[in-house]
Amino acid sequence: MGSLEEERLFQMVHDFIESESPPPIFSASSQCIPLNHGTNYFTLQEILKRQTPAEIEVLESVLKHMKNKRDAERTISLKKWLVMRLKMEGFNASLCHTSWPTTSGCPAGEYECIDVEMKDKDGGSVRLIVDIDFKSQFELARPTPTYTQLSETLPSIFVGNEDKLRKIISLLCSAAKQSLRDRGLHIPPWRTSTYMQSKWLCARHSKAPSGIAFNKEYEVGRDREAKAGGAPGFSKWVPPVPVVKPKRKHLGGGSGLSNQFSNMSINCC
Repeated sequence: MGSLEEERLFQMVHDFIESESPPPIFSASSQCIPLNHGTNYFTLQEILKRQTPAEIEVLESVLKHMKNKRDAERTISLKKWLVMRLKMEGFNASLCHTSWPTTSGCPAGEYECIDVEMKDKDGGSVRLIVDIDFKSQFELARPTPTYTQLSETLPSIFVGNEDKLRKIISLLCSAAKQSLRDRGLHIPPWRTSTYMQSKWLCARHSKAPSGIAFNKEYEVGRDREAKAGGAPGFSKWVPPVPVVKPKRKHLGGGSGLSNQFSNMSINCC
């Protein structure tokens, strides 16, 4: 075979390989991401893209209220304020507090998120988890470009069911472990999948206070503010009632010396 035919054959093989190779993935900083991370990236995008009508409905309501979150600065808790707003729109929302003890490889901790109970298509109920600070829970020190691209895909406000959340946690924790190893860093126990799942999916969780308590608190604040001529929904600070100590009654039986002092008049210059 001549050299010209060999060059043509080599070019044909090269062109075939190039046409079969998947395109590289680029991050926002135009750095090429290794191909073995492409699957995780597109898988995460697919998970986040799949939204049920109930998730869309709750997310739209949350986003609408979060635009006015400056009002919540006058309240105790932003999550508590958001729960009250969701309840006013008819959602079965509550503040969920999770806590878990120390186990092997998983330190104790606690977390707070919002639960919304919605009806599914079969007439049953489904738990939707609302987290208004979701992306920051997956931040790492000195992350690799591949993990940065993956974590930046996460929404700041998450609304989804437990199954969706499990998939996201599993994918991100696996990528975080690889990122820390690539940087030569120790994998802390609070970056394990077990710890992260405990934040939202722990069996030991409580919903407090109840919805009735939320509504009563809001109504009391709104009525008080309306009477004061302010914006409804928030209560003004009211000074405490001063405590007046009762006067001591004169008791007989005092000593003669004390009686003499009481009868004396003292002049101050």
